Amino acid sequence: MLRRRLSRTVVVWQPGRMKSVLLTPWGDGDFWLLERKNEPAMTEHLGGPEPAEKLADRQRRYEALSAREPAAGRMFRVSADGAGVGSVGFWEREWQGLPVYEAGWGILPEFQGRGLAVAALAELLAYVRTHGTRDTVHAFPGTDHAASNAVCRRAGFECLGEVDFEYPPGVPHPSYDWAYRIR
Repeated sequence: MLRRRLSRTVVVWQPGRMKSVLLTPWGDGDFWLLERKNEPAMTEHLGGPEPAEKLADRQRRYEALSAREPAAGRMFRVSADGAGVGSVGFWEREWQGLPVYEAGWGILPEFQGRGLAVAALAELLAYVRTHGTRDTVHAFPGTDHAASNAVCRRAGFECLGEVDFEYPPGVPHPSYDWAYRIR
């Protein structure tokens, strides 16, 4: 696989397929993506769909995060071939007593399996490398979520082992702790 970086666009080439992703800061016109990502197929590993008021709260949090200092975190709409295909983002957290970033992503079902999540995560890591102040980005996919664990592996994260990670808050799930060293 060959990759080229062009600003905030990552071009991913695989035999027979050329895809690029564009990351755009989350805005008020992106609520439809939250609605699509709230479908049962997209929330199976996240505790199930959320009620409408929680989605509205999430939209406000995403917009607020994207309005803060770049080092505090960002949510992005992921686009490919001009279409919105999902989201990717990072935010500050403390993990095992250290200040780190956590990353999360979701690609709509009809666009999955094309390398778009890996391309979006690679571009997000480049953004963090430029704007971030913390040394490590972590991701915590469930141990039963093969696709997200594969995204971490393909994006260059190191698996640090199994942990009980709370998501939603207060609900521990067996997850893998994946880490990517920025510095």
